Amino acid sequence: MAVPIELYDTTLRDGTQMEGISLSVADKLKIARKLDELGVHYIEGGWPGSNPKDAEFFAQARSLTLRNAKLAAFGSTRRAGSNAETDLNLRALVDAGTSVVTIVGKAHDRQVTRILETTTEENLAMIADSVRYLKSQGLQVFFDAEHFFDGFGSDRKYALQCLKTAAGAGADCVVLCDTNGGSITSTVAEVVRLVVEEVDCAVGIHAHNGADVAVANSLAGIEAGATHVQAAANGYGDMCGNANMFSIIADLKLKMGLDAISDEQLAHLTEVSRYISEIANLPPSPRQPYVGSAAFAHKAGLHVAAVLKEDWSYQHVDPTVVGNDTRILVSELAGRRNILEKMREQGIDIPLEGDEARRLLEQVKLMESRGYQYEGAEASFELLVRRSRPGYAEPFELVDFMVVERRHHKPGDTGREMISEAMAKVRVDDQVYHTAAEGNGPVNALDAAVRKALIQHFPSIGVIKLVDYKVRIIDSAAGTGANVRVLIESTDGEQSWTTVGSSTDIIEASWLALADSLEYWLLKLGGRSSG
Repeated sequence: MAVPIELYDTTLRDGTQMEGISLSVADKLKIARKLDELGVHYIEGGWPGSNPKDAEFFAQARSLTLRNAKLAAFGSTRRAGSNAETDLNLRALVDAGTSVVTIVGKAHDRQVTRILETTTEENLAMIADSVRYLKSQGLQVFFDAEHFFDGFGSDRKYALQCLKTAAGAGADCVVLCDTNGGSITSTVAEVVRLVVEEVDCAVGIHAHNGADVAVANSLAGIEAGATHVQAAANGYGDMCGNANMFSIIADLKLKMGLDAISDEQLAHLTEVSRYISEIANLPPSPRQPYVGSAAFAHKAGLHVAAVLKEDWSYQHVDPTVVGNDTRILVSELAGRRNILEKMREQGIDIPLEGDEARRLLEQVKLMESRGYQYEGAEASFELLVRRSRPGYAEPFELVDFMVVERRHHKPGDTGREMISEAMAKVRVDDQVYHTAAEGNGPVNALDAAVRKALIQHFPSIGVIKLVDYKVRIIDSAAGTGANVRVLIESTDGEQSWTTVGSSTDIIEASWLALADSLEYWLLKLGGRSSG
């Protein structure tokens, strides 16, 4: 029978050291609840002795009801030359009120002498005193051996002595840290195997991703006998990040047959990943294994044709077991099946007869050669399908427009501000409207002018709001004459959709994406039918 693997999540401490991430106490509490639902066994809440926010988190976490996980407080060994009983850092760990504490200590001789500026003997005493004191307080104690793999390469005997000292003082687990993230997988496996034979307590692995092998190193450590693995949600962490907890969970269960969490919990893996991304206000990586939006996305025509016959043909696991989905992309690499499957996926119930699918595919390829991209603009793709049908009638037409930009000086003000004004001629049925409006930039002004016309026929169009606006230069070598692609995400408060436009003129590209957004809503969500 396989030894159970302990999942120790360090998102709320080590993960928050990543550039661009800052979690409030409320954020950390939400993430802790979600990780508990996923089934991790330990959640490292932070370092209560280092900052007021983490101290506040542990105070509020006393009211957390965790069903699967234990909360752990993180700190360091006592300071050189002090004693454990009076060390403020260790006292803060005890006062945090958790049943589990993790302390970090050096396991690299040169780190001890040059960074801590103490002796290797004193470092061993710091480890022993700290573990012994925390165990006397009735706590479960994990010892994170910092820089262990580099220390093993520098002085094998001393690195092992650090582990044995912690184990001898009562540590429940010694965790081997590849702190700089530069160790190679074969080395990690060899070293962990040796440590498991030498140390009289559980052994854990904590890998950073400096060499892009953190997940591989974590799995190799477990194969070599480690029973405790530390990682962070979505691979968050300083420098190149920590090992990705979600990849580790899926690999353990689906590739190694180790049921660290249940099948039901695994089915929420994608949801939890994206939830934490949202709370952290960080865009999820589409190419993240298992949980990314592109993890099971297929673009090439041959791949799509095969996947539609047998889903295993180009997918290493069934995406539904991790809560993800197969996605069929439409692009210049697509085949006829991509078009048909994408229509089915989006619920576009328009039959294509004879060569219509082939002609639509050729249209997609032509548009993408002009800078369009439909992978992330499904509303524009649906409009492309609808416009290909005989008898399709657009709900409105922008006949002509003009945008004027000027710098405006207000009397009494020391600065100047930019003023944008747009004049538009819009046809709806047989009626042509001439409108004008000012806006915060040319696109906003044009949007306002067009809506002045449309609202007379479609009063509810005012509910549409622009959520996101992205501009990408397609052929940067052309300089200021380059094609640009504009993606616009819109919402009516209930549903969201994305559209695309492309041109050498950024205002025209923006208008094309904006027009698609308005037209899509009128046809699909605004109650108007056409074609």
